[in-house]
Amino acid sequence: MSTSAPLSVGAVVLTMNDRPVEFPRALACLLAQEGVDLDVVVVGNGCVPDQVPEGVRTVVLPENVGIPEGRNVGAAHVRGEFLFFFDNDAHLPGRDELAGLAAELDADPGLAYVQPRIADPDTGVTLRRWVPRLRAGDPARPGTVTVMAEGVVMIRRTAFEAVGGWPGHFFLFHEGIDLSWRLWNHGGTGRYVPDVIVHHPATDPSRHTLFHHLNTRNRVWLARRNLPLPLIPLHLAAFSVLTLFRLRDRRALSPTLSGFREGLRTSCGARNPMRWTTITRLTLAGRPPII
Repeated sequence: MSTSAPLSVGAVVLTMNDRPVEFPRALACLLAQEGVDLDVVVVGNGCVPDQVPEGVRTVVLPENVGIPEGRNVGAAHVRGEFLFFFDNDAHLPGRDELAGLAAELDADPGLAYVQPRIADPDTGVTLRRWVPRLRAGDPARPGTVTVMAEGVVMIRRTAFEAVGGWPGHFFLFHEGIDLSWRLWNHGGTGRYVPDVIVHHPATDPSRHTLFHHLNTRNRVWLARRNLPLPLIPLHLAAFSVLTLFRLRDRRALSPTLSGFREGLRTSCGARNPMRWTTITRLTLAGRPPII
């Protein structure tokens, strides 16, 4: 009796040599995965990677080019029908998580990406921002999704390459929404699979000193790059209201406003507004692209 070959997965992990405990653990659990033909590459984002097991290839970038561009570089240096992007402080608790995600993609040719449930390893809590839909109250509910939590996600390589990969110039924040929208506009869909659980510490993104500036700038770029002209002011108005409502520190107002100005005044990269049919599909899937 013949058996089919395991599905091929290329895993990309970035490092800045700043997580001496979490990074080796992330690689160890990745290399322990079973049921897939796995290829792993580590990208040193502005460094020569330390603590890399023998046999794992590395790519050294002379300077920190940001997370999305670092992932683009990694994707170009790894083989596999499916690409798995894995934060270096995440952890796979079992040995079959990659096989489960790859099986979802293999079973549905129209599926462009699949998102596991991300949970804090100590509390078991899944943060709202890790659930890729508006109604995030029940993180155990599966279904079609229109955005992604980009730190732990598997993407079909052909779809990834067809839309140009991650928006490298974003550096950090909102690159997952940008890529998701472009994958949908290319005809694909996304799926949230909460039965596959990945551990990740529940950290606060505002710990990054440039959070408020980059978060706002990239949201403006996101709209300018991807939306038809009539929807850009609607999207930015909704985002601005929510952002100002959520501000808890007056000191965050200045970098937020400077980010908004930079987003309007600087190049957002190649503009490719999504089709109105894509907007309809996104809306029917539960999240119109103005929120």
